[in-house]
Amino acid sequence: MNREELRQSLEIKPVELKHLKQFNELLRYVFQVTDSDIEESGYEDANEITRAKRPVLKEADVIGWFDEKDTLVSQLAVYPCQVNIHGHIYDMGGVTGVGTYPEYASLGLMKDLIQLALTNMRERGQYISYLYPYNIPYYRRKGWEIISDTMTFKIKDTQLPKPVNVPGNVERLAYDDPDVIKVYDQFSHKTHGAMIRTELNWDEYWRWENEEERTAAVYYDADDQPTGFCFYWIAEEVFHIKEMVYLNQEARKGLWNFISAHFSMINHVEGATYKDEPIAFLFDDSDIKETIAPFFMARIVDVEKFLAEFPFDSAVEPFHFVVEDTEAEWNNGIFGLTWDEDETVHVTSEAVGQPVHLNIQTLTTMLMSYKRPTYLMGIDALTTDRKTLRSLERIIPNQNAYFSDYF
Repeated sequence: MNREELRQSLEIKPVELKHLKQFNELLRYVFQVTDSDIEESGYEDANEITRAKRPVLKEADVIGWFDEKDTLVSQLAVYPCQVNIHGHIYDMGGVTGVGTYPEYASLGLMKDLIQLALTNMRERGQYISYLYPYNIPYYRRKGWEIISDTMTFKIKDTQLPKPVNVPGNVERLAYDDPDVIKVYDQFSHKTHGAMIRTELNWDEYWRWENEEERTAAVYYDADDQPTGFCFYWIAEEVFHIKEMVYLNQEARKGLWNFISAHFSMINHVEGATYKDEPIAFLFDDSDIKETIAPFFMARIVDVEKFLAEFPFDSAVEPFHFVVEDTEAEWNNGIFGLTWDEDETVHVTSEAVGQPVHLNIQTLTTMLMSYKRPTYLMGIDALTTDRKTLRSLERIIPNQNAYFSDYF
């Protein structure tokens, strides 16, 4: 059978619960997940993690290519998610589980899966999509662009901040304590870029973590209200921070007081933050090691609908975007923006005002505020006149995205 005949023998269709074992086998093969990886994550065996993935196939949109024997050879999953974008809650399609067996590579299978997934997301009202990129150039070609970073840091025990007086206290609780969920929910509803976590999202957050080794340190204020938490574990004299979330600076200081109280037990603190956070600047001794790396990518699925809901900071003179999208044909074209007297935006197909020429990747990273309009114009990622550029700087909120989830 030649390559064309091989392609013609395949069928694209939904991946159902009866395909669960095949779904996981393909994931394990593509991402080289070993039995030891599974055991280190707290699962007894491969069967247990297969059962744990059942909710994914029940709640997510999973599509794949099958051969004549109904064997799954290529797949893609889209999780139903919600994210906070500059204070507005959008439905988001979280792309994951992307993989093709090598003998079926270069047949264009994934291209068709991505285009079908984008169509399905659009129909479900998921006007933006996130993914963790295992291959940034590939996903850029498909319309995704970087929208958030992760910054890891390492602090010597002698560099830990000195205790400061705060009116509250810290309690050590289970990682899934209701107060932890409560704090994160409040945090995500006020933080640009963040996932609004459902039970499925929390399950995926901990999927490859051995939760038995994780503890939540929760800060309570003087009114006994939880206002911050830190997921952590201690191993080999290192205090590891998985994530620190706080609703105010009092909670931040209280959590660092708790960490510093481990001074005699540890040599270093290592952790990560998920936005442009000045960790070094907050310490008396700022000579610490910080490493920044791209973390998540996003792409606008439906430009017209996304713009209609976008919380622009103010009204400006009308202008129009001229968008290029190689994967979602409905995004190619003109999107005019006008504002009424109540500063409500209206999106039209008319070329009102001056043009802004850009592709879907640039539009996404700009509206997510990962890169500002002036920077993007400076690297020739967009073209417009100076007045419209100033308008873009004025109307797009200047907030870095926070995203700490993984799926």
